[in-house]
Amino acid sequence: MNSVSVVIPVLGDAAELDTLLAQLEMQRPAEVIVVAGHADRAVTAVCARHACDLIQAPANRGAQLNEGARRATGAVLWFLHADAELPADALTLIVAAVRDGAESGCFRFAFQGPVTWYKRALAWLVALRIRCGGMVYGDQGIFATRSVYCDAGGFADWPLFEEVALVRRLRARGTFRVLPRPLGVATRRWERDGWLRRTLHNRWLALRFALGSRPEVLAARYRPRLLSKAEHEP
Repeated sequence: MNSVSVVIPVLGDAAELDTLLAQLEMQRPAEVIVVAGHADRAVTAVCARHACDLIQAPANRGAQLNEGARRATGAVLWFLHADAELPADALTLIVAAVRDGAESGCFRFAFQGPVTWYKRALAWLVALRIRCGGMVYGDQGIFATRSVYCDAGGFADWPLFEEVALVRRLRARGTFRVLPRPLGVATRRWERDGWLRRTLHNRWLALRFALGSRPEVLAARYRPRLLSKAEHEP
């Protein structure tokens, strides 16, 4: 079996990380590397409880992902958001896809929680976008063989849209595969901001990025800081 290293960047999200690590324990990857954007006692405790590796990198998702990949030892790298909900056979599907010739890929997009018509509609639009050559984002659980990831240059050291150039290079090879199982995407930002408003806001940010806006500027509009300075460990 190909060895799979899981890399998870975090900035807060200790409760979500705890849930994800419990899911991963059932699937037994070769290693799990959590890359924290700052010292966080709650995240440290979660990682200790699940006996996974915890390292630090600048609070920048691209930099965190690259540092995790650099430390990983597996033949396949699987990058997950801390609030992802995994298919029960996710690791098996990745290994099977790689054995079948896929050099990289992701999972099908779906929202977590009860099924509703608007969740189905948005997931269908994401699938259509990808079939038409549109972007795959990190919330779909991107994976790649180590050699191909390195050849493609890794992630951009940006706090947002860090996966765009990498995914384009991976897909250009013709061996990128969207796996049939859905990976559950957290709904908290849609529920907080409103489903239509959040969707339009995300598309507006993507358009601004395509037109040349700096990722650092767009990241400030994507979400507020998760933690106040008072919550940082000294």
